[in-house]
Amino acid sequence: MVRIAYCSLKKSFFLTALSVVAFSGLLKAQEPSPELTEVYSPVPPVVTPGKTNSDAPSDAIILFDGKDLDQWRSVKDTTMPAKWDVGKGILTVSKTTGNIETKQSFMDYQLHIEWRIPSNITGEGQARGNSGVFLASTGPGDDGYEMQVLDNYNNKTYTNGQASAIYKQGVPLANACKKPGEWQSYDIVWTAPRFNDDGSLKSPARVTAFHNGVLVQNNFELRGGTVYRGQPSYKKHGACPIKLQAHGDKSEPISYRNIWVRPL
Repeated sequence: MVRIAYCSLKKSFFLTALSVVAFSGLLKAQEPSPELTEVYSPVPPVVTPGKTNSDAPSDAIILFDGKDLDQWRSVKDTTMPAKWDVGKGILTVSKTTGNIETKQSFMDYQLHIEWRIPSNITGEGQARGNSGVFLASTGPGDDGYEMQVLDNYNNKTYTNGQASAIYKQGVPLANACKKPGEWQSYDIVWTAPRFNDDGSLKSPARVTAFHNGVLVQNNFELRGGTVYRGQPSYKKHGACPIKLQAHGDKSEPISYRNIWVRPL
């Protein structure tokens, strides 16, 4: 009788084990194949990076390489060449000739630009090395979307107007300014606004930016174009040039170098 019970128990254990194995096999058969979530197309293009983070990668458009302003034109008269001063690989603002902008227009892009406040800078507040990078130049004058350039190493001003601010809109996450006389950099990712056929806004402009390697704008949504007075608003536009500002303050003019862009 004990032997019969033992055999029955052994048979029951065997059948249970067999059932577990069969159920596990069924579950395994129902699991999706890992190949179903593997993507092989499209293949990302090969881009050769520069030797340093500031060097232009292989697919970049060089906007200023220290030699000439062939990629730029006057904003006052877009049929005329840009007339800022070029020497020793550096581009220096000419306040008498006004703003300059790229001949080419862009939508979304990655921009690298380096700038330097003169070591002998004078003035205070907004009148201390004032310039600006307009991420999209939408028309004559100062229309567009400005990231401020200013000396704020030891110079206080309104926080939505200091260096790396989206002027009058986005306060930077940090003040990463270097001393006057030292080269500084902006690395900017610009997503242009999109508009519906009737001119209404479909999606706002956005900016992610690093100042001297420090994150200062994190996917910031703009409320419209830059204005000095009043509230920003959007006007329908497409691809636009990138503009550099010749501000009218009386401080010493700033300089730029190593400017390149990657359309996205």
